[in-house]
Order: sequence, then C-alpha cells, then structure tokens
Amino acid sequence: MLKSEVLELIQQKEGAKLEFKRDDMRPESLAKSLVAFANMNGGTILVGVEDNGEISGIQKENFQEWLMDTVISKYVHPFILPNYEEISIEEATLAIISLPQGNAKPYMLKHKDREDIYVRYGNTCQLADRESQARLFQSGGLISAESFPVYGSSIDELDERRYKEYFLKILDENAISDWEQKLINRSFLIDDSGTLRCSYFAYLMFAKKPQNRLTQSGLRLSVYSGRDKDYGTVFDEMLNAPLAELRGEASPALHNLIIARLQPYISHEKLQDTTRKRFWDYPKEVLREVFVNALIHRDWTKQDYVRIIAYSDRLVIRSPGALPNGMSVEKIKDGEQTPRNPKSVRIFRDYGYMEDQGMGIRRVVIPLMKEKNAVEPEFEATENYFQVTLLKKAGFL
Repeated sequence: MLKSEVLELIQQKEGAKLEFKRDDMRPESLAKSLVAFANMNGGTILVGVEDNGEISGIQKENFQEWLMDTVISKYVHPFILPNYEEISIEEATLAIISLPQGNAKPYMLKHKDREDIYVRYGNTCQLADRESQARLFQSGGLISAESFPVYGSSIDELDERRYKEYFLKILDENAISDWEQKLINRSFLIDDSGTLRCSYFAYLMFAKKPQNRLTQSGLRLSVYSGRDKDYGTVFDEMLNAPLAELRGEASPALHNLIIARLQPYISHEKLQDTTRKRFWDYPKEVLREVFVNALIHRDWTKQDYVRIIAYSDRLVIRSPGALPNGMSVEKIKDGEQTPRNPKSVRIFRDYGYMEDQGMGIRRVVIPLMKEKNAVEPEFEATENYFQVTLLKKAGFL
C-alpha cells in the first residue's frame, strides 16, 4: 500500500471496513476485530494509529510474528491468513492488516473456554445475534436454514394430501405404511428436544398455511400503472400458498398464483387470424423461471418476503438475502450452481418446476428475453437481496 493511500485512510473515520489500533492492545482485542471483519465484508486494521487518527507507531518487535503466532493461532478459529505490510510515516512504523471477506464462516474468537462469533456493524465489533449466526453458518455451507425446525409446528399442520401425492405420484414410490417414519427419514420432521417439528422446507412446501408460522413465506405483489411507486398504484397485496401444488385438487403452487394474478397487467389480447390470442410482455418461461428462483433460492434466515413489482416499463423480482458464499452475478449468468436450499431444490426438480441442470438463467431467462424484447435482464446483488429486472420491448408503451 502506498504512503499516500495510508494517509488517506487515516483521514477517514473508523467504519465498517476500517479500524485503528494501538500497539499495546491485548491479543484477544485484535483477534475480535479480525473475526468480525472476516465474518462480514473484510476490512483493514491500521496498527499504530490512535482513535483520533494520531500516528503513534508500533513498538513491539516482530509484530507480524506476534500477529500470526499469538493472535491468530491462539484466538481465531478457523485459521485466517491476512495480508500484512509495514510502512514508515512520520518516523513511525505502522502495521497494515488487510483481509477479505472470509470463505469459511463463521469465524470465532477463542477466549476463556468460549468460542464467540463477532460481526462488524459500523465502527464496532458486536456479538452476532441468533439470526446473524444462522446466516453465517449457512453462508459457510455448514448448515442450511431450510433444515431448521419450525417452532411450535407439528405434523398435523402439513397437508396430508400434498405430501402423499408427492411421494406416491410425483416420486412414484410404493405404498407407505408408516407415514410419520417416512417423513422423519426424509427430514420433513425433525426431533427438536424430544418433540417432532416440521422442517422449514417441508412446512413451506406442504403446510396448509405456511404463513401461520413463517410469515416470510408470503410474497408481496405490487402493480403500478407508471414507471415508479409514486404514481398509479393498481394494487399492493400479499399472496400466500404452499410452494408445492396439489395436482389432484387443482391447487396451484405459489409461483403459478403469481402468474395468474399478474396476467391482466403484463399481457394483452390481439386479434390474429380471426382468433383472439394472448400475448405476454415477457415470455412465460422466463416468468416461471425467475419466480421459482426467487422463492426457492431465498435466504430463509431473513424475515423479509419476496417482492415482485410490475411497472409500466419493467418487472422487478427481489429475493431476500445475499448470494451464497462465493457466488456472483457473473457466475450465475455463466451457469455455476451453489444452491442455498438443496432439499427444496430437489423437490422443485421432482415437480418439474426447475431444470435439472440448474441453468435457467443462462439457457432460458437471458436468451428468451433477448429474443422477445431485444434486451437482456438486469441483475443486482447486494448484502440484503438479489434482484432481477425484466425490461419491456422498446416502443411497446
């Protein structure tokens, strides 16, 4: 790092990705900061700088050796390998410790026979709450929120017709005599301190009313007659239904309800060869793909719900949660797969809602939008959501 860059950092205030440390800090204090940065978005620690930005320098000999052998080896788990530099400024030596977002979350501070998980919020390192811990374990690939037990739930809240249709007709399995054991074997039911609870994915797929205990299972659907939310609200409502359909009763899955509700606002009829035909503003195959993806790949540790907003010139689909660890928009467009909720994905593929290859964005969404509307979808990934925007054909309005 250049001297000018370091001086520019010192002029800044401590924040989500920058911290100043004195040379005489305790090793566990530095370890806590390393853990918090690695669990969030990475950051830089300048050692030898006071809180007010005054340069005091480091006095400790072999500071890098102390960092690795005392701080990281003894107090940080799993192992972190930061980038380390030293630079001389105003006759003082500063240590620059930089580290990216970790890929083996959650990172923990080992101290006093405990392993505490810290995260960085603003300019402070704080103990992660239960929801944040769940997201960290999930992003590190250690657990999936879809396998959590739904508090207070029981087998009676699952729609018997739906899960029996899944096993007997969708999977074409033989007659099943002990249904409770079958649901336990397939992780639909989970032992929660001696009580059988429904797992998240089973409840979302097959519960009679998923929103009763999982309010985030609902979907908010909005339609505006203009190009922004400040003009012409047509409707704004919640849709709630299981994610899996009940074919024998013609009870559609949630993604099909969305298409049916949106039909009058994203399609139109025209007379063609003496017959009135319906023409969609966006290919139906694309709609189904993006709706299914938003529901099945969302982060269930987030209490938000999926948002779908139809404007006069575009359709916006927003799914809660950052992309799974290591994924990016470019990787998704290239067809790479890292399913956040593998059990739910498996069920959706059994029903034929998703391609087995998981290449829907690359093979369906992008080419069909380019073919029909001559414009690619827009993708946006943040710490809080993944969003797809489908644009109408130019000149349609």
